Amino acid sequence: MRRLSFLLVTLLATYSVKAQDQFEPEDNDTIKRLAPVVIIPKQQSPERMPETKDNILFSGKKNEVLQLSNINGNLTNNNAREIFARIPGVTVWENDGSGIQINVGVRGLSPNRSWELNTRQNGYDISSDVFGYPEAYYNPPLEAVETISLVRGGASLQFGPQFGGTLNYILKRENQKKFSFETQNTVGSYGLMSSYNAIGGKYQKFSYYVYNHSRSGDGWRENSEYTVRNTHAFVQYRFTENTKLSAEYTNMDYQMQQAGGLTDEQFDNNPRQSLRERNWFGTPWNLFSIHLDTKISDRFTSDTKFFGLIGERNSVGFTAAPNVEDAINPTTNDYANRRVDRDYYKNFGLENRNILKYKLGKMDNNLAFGVRLYKANTERKQEGKGTTGSDFDLSIEGEFARDLDFTTENVAFFAENQFKVTEKFSVTPGVRYEYINSEAEGRFGISGGSEVALPNKTISRTQPLFGLGLEYKFRTTNIYANITQAYRPVLFSDLTPPAVTDVIDPNLKDADGYNADLGFRGTYKNYLNFDFSLFYLSYNNRIGGVRQFVNNDPTQGTYIYRTNLGETVNKGIEGFFNVNVTRLLEVEKPYGNLDLFASVSFIDSRYTDFKVYTATGSAPNVTITESNLSGNRVENAPRYIHNFGLSWGNNNLSATVQYRMSGKIFTDANNTKAASANGLTGLLEEYQVFDFSAEYKFLKNYNLRAGINNLFDEEYATRRAGGYPGPGILPGDGRTFYISVGAKL
Repeated sequence: MRRLSFLLVTLLATYSVKAQDQFEPEDNDTIKRLAPVVIIPKQQSPERMPETKDNILFSGKKNEVLQLSNINGNLTNNNAREIFARIPGVTVWENDGSGIQINVGVRGLSPNRSWELNTRQNGYDISSDVFGYPEAYYNPPLEAVETISLVRGGASLQFGPQFGGTLNYILKRENQKKFSFETQNTVGSYGLMSSYNAIGGKYQKFSYYVYNHSRSGDGWRENSEYTVRNTHAFVQYRFTENTKLSAEYTNMDYQMQQAGGLTDEQFDNNPRQSLRERNWFGTPWNLFSIHLDTKISDRFTSDTKFFGLIGERNSVGFTAAPNVEDAINPTTNDYANRRVDRDYYKNFGLENRNILKYKLGKMDNNLAFGVRLYKANTERKQEGKGTTGSDFDLSIEGEFARDLDFTTENVAFFAENQFKVTEKFSVTPGVRYEYINSEAEGRFGISGGSEVALPNKTISRTQPLFGLGLEYKFRTTNIYANITQAYRPVLFSDLTPPAVTDVIDPNLKDADGYNADLGFRGTYKNYLNFDFSLFYLSYNNRIGGVRQFVNNDPTQGTYIYRTNLGETVNKGIEGFFNVNVTRLLEVEKPYGNLDLFASVSFIDSRYTDFKVYTATGSAPNVTITESNLSGNRVENAPRYIHNFGLSWGNNNLSATVQYRMSGKIFTDANNTKAASANGLTGLLEEYQVFDFSAEYKFLKNYNLRAGINNLFDEEYATRRAGGYPGPGILPGDGRTFYISVGAKL
């Protein structure tokens, strides 16, 4: 199978770069000749952004747009493995089958709650704190999403961090009818029940859209039940054809039981088992946005968003390694007290974006510029002594051992200018200037009955970023290149180390580096869609721990000094093609659309310099040894990620089968191969998974959808966890199915 897959990729990649006919109008033509319209078949997702859209400049940047209505997949459970299959280089972590959290990363970066990406909904932030804690505990239900756009590292100038780029979920809207109603109702294996219902419409100058999505299930593993609800409301008023004002509000709440991790032996014996029945997680989430979009003139457009987030992160559980039994104590005749952790988030921001079109000589040029103001506060309460019970109870005895307060302030200015040297060739330089102020204070812990205060920490810095994009257009294809600086601010976790004895470098720096892309993309005639590129990502100033002697005295023991230690480099090849076989053979009319697609990526992610320190012996004969991880592979970065698929469809029926193969990964920077006894470290083997999905449309407005995920019941794992959602190896779900009935009226 693997040899056949590589052969198909090679043959079709070769075919995609055949010489293309050029269309050149003659100067003496009396009738204007227009380039022929290329009709893209439904299955040829992803699309690419135009040069400018929504006051954002995309010229020269690697980007993909997924039209979810054109993709067969398990939207009900937000199956990221299926949905992102057409974008090369996307790593997916599968903690559970609920789909409540989408964990994706690109180019060997960590997929943990998509925290290496700037994650947005309708263009505004949805993560906990973009700078201090960029984890996306919320993502919209994919049944409510119209498109997903991903702009790689070249997005950092217009959006800021992170290294991975910007991931934006665009929600559905109804702008044609006065009233519409959409419903999608799903049942599936292991107690899955889901209902998505939406109304929307347009009346005179008003338009609106409201949806509610509710889903519950028992989960494939033991102790993995969940319930989740997403509610969203949108209203818009058009003052004129060129000016509109809109507001939207999103509320999400969920409660999920966390089955926890396993040791490798436990995983081999039965991956569905769970040794934790008292672990729970929930994140009430509120998002709001007010958006003013206006066209001031034919050459100048502007939009301004005021947005905010009020949310929580709540967890309670027994968090020991999986080889430690959560058992009743015969002395107390009860379980051990659980640990309770709670975060409270309040974030507010204002972002203005503008596009100015102007002439330089005879050529039209585009200037994108804007400003961003942002303030975020996180109140973190951890290590609370919870109950000995088994339900989702966040009450504690006494007070939280750790009680911290974090504040982030940010001001940013950016500008990028697309200079069109010719109609075909453009150069886009850009700059972003960031001011970031981070503050931390509070109680770090309790030791011997006494409070351990966190010394008040304030880190203020400015961060200039520069970039350059190039693009040369042919008729329906283009060559693009981009090199752009990126950075990742010091996180809250970097300011609060695990042990009260650890010390933080007062001169701790943000991680910085750059992304570079070189690629060829486009469409050929009406049957081929492709994008092949090379990338290089430099990630400097990674943070780690240096082992040092207390007061430089071996007799007093050692402590960890957290500081900037080294660099990693991720480089590789990314490729995508979709060929419509029936259009190629000109037999579409009798046989429908038959599409073959593949997204392939080869990733080499290595530490080029990273110092580590180990201590041996006991006082007073303690020895600290320095070594370097240079040459080691970056943890959680597979060597390859390949997706292959075959789709067929006509006017009423469509079906897709997908095959995903992902390479081995090391789960720690030391590249430990043998699994540890507690399951926290060790090599994870490669895996291959098949998914099948289909849709039948009938009576014009109705549909019947069905699918099977993990068709051949592969046993696999995508990650190991050191803490939440439970230490140890986390199995991917086995075979599951769903069937869904929907309508849009």
